[in-house]
Amino acid sequence: MLLAAGLLGLGWLWFGPKPTGKLQSDRGGTPLRVAKVTSKISQRSAQLLPPLPTGNAPLVVVNTRPAQTNASKPPAPSRPAPSPRSESVTNTVLIEPENYPRPTRNAFEMQVALARLAFSPGSVDGQTGAQTRSALRAFQRRAQLLVSGEFDSATREKLLLTQAPTRAYEVTSDDLARLQPLSATWLGKSQQTALDYETLLECLSEKARASPNIVRRLNPPIDWSAIEVGQTIEIPDVVYPQVTSRAAFISISLVDKTLEAWDQQTNLLAHFPCSIARQVEKRPAGELHVAVIAPNPNYTFDPEIFPESAEAKSLTKKLVLPPGPNNPVGIAWIGLDKPGYGIHGTPSPEQVGRTESHGCFRLANWNAEYLLRLVEVGTPVYVQP
Repeated sequence: MLLAAGLLGLGWLWFGPKPTGKLQSDRGGTPLRVAKVTSKISQRSAQLLPPLPTGNAPLVVVNTRPAQTNASKPPAPSRPAPSPRSESVTNTVLIEPENYPRPTRNAFEMQVALARLAFSPGSVDGQTGAQTRSALRAFQRRAQLLVSGEFDSATREKLLLTQAPTRAYEVTSDDLARLQPLSATWLGKSQQTALDYETLLECLSEKARASPNIVRRLNPPIDWSAIEVGQTIEIPDVVYPQVTSRAAFISISLVDKTLEAWDQQTNLLAHFPCSIARQVEKRPAGELHVAVIAPNPNYTFDPEIFPESAEAKSLTKKLVLPPGPNNPVGIAWIGLDKPGYGIHGTPSPEQVGRTESHGCFRLANWNAEYLLRLVEVGTPVYVQP
């Protein structure tokens, strides 16, 4: 009888049900919390764990908000993710609370961390391009590191992420109410009530200081033509430092296409990509001064300044265009003491530093608005060749 029972037990072990393939911890066999990588976006306090792809694939976002714990009981230590053991688990990501601050892990996090210091990499897009490397050099100068523009180990240790790089934004009725089509003609623009955002994607991208492309990638299931009030959208979480004092002076590098703000001790306060005049003779050099500060300005379209425009040739008078982010000078105008010259925003932030202006210095709207709070009438502006 005992021999039969033993043979029966061996048969059960050999032919019985196999393990399910669930990941197990190495501490008592408790299942680890894992989530399949799908297109579903996480809730608040999300974090991009893997390096960003270079294409347009959906971003992997997982929830990293720590679970609520009893005040008298410290939270359990987090466990590292085990190495994948089979093909069935290679598309899983361990969800664990994050501890901040911590070093940045990829291009997206690096751009967010730089932008939070007012060292703008241009529109946050997850790509390490020329403007991101320029912002890195500015950070390295301030941090007294080797100025290389490369994301080396020393820079990684200093450039810290202080909180989750994305946040959940709840769409409001005001967001939807301000959307309106943008006329394709100068005359049509002059007849609009405002030159506001055309789409919610455009609106949220500017709020996040980001490229529309990366906002799409963060929200792959979203139907952008059917957004409702209260809907939650994941966006990069970028907030510039609070302005506590005015800049002592501004410097503009024509060769680097950058604008920087400095304090009295020559500490760097802000670094922005900047578009400059297309024609060399229209590029001012030397010392200028802030003469006018105008938030949310209107714009006077002078046909004589736009000889390349077929419509301008048919117009017989100047047109006044209403304010708004799609105004030709964006949401901020900083006039200089050289007639016709100024620093301003743009309706096309993706083109800043890549295309050239008719003579002014053009910034992304969010950078022009921040600079508006740093300067005052009389602030010196040094334009360097």
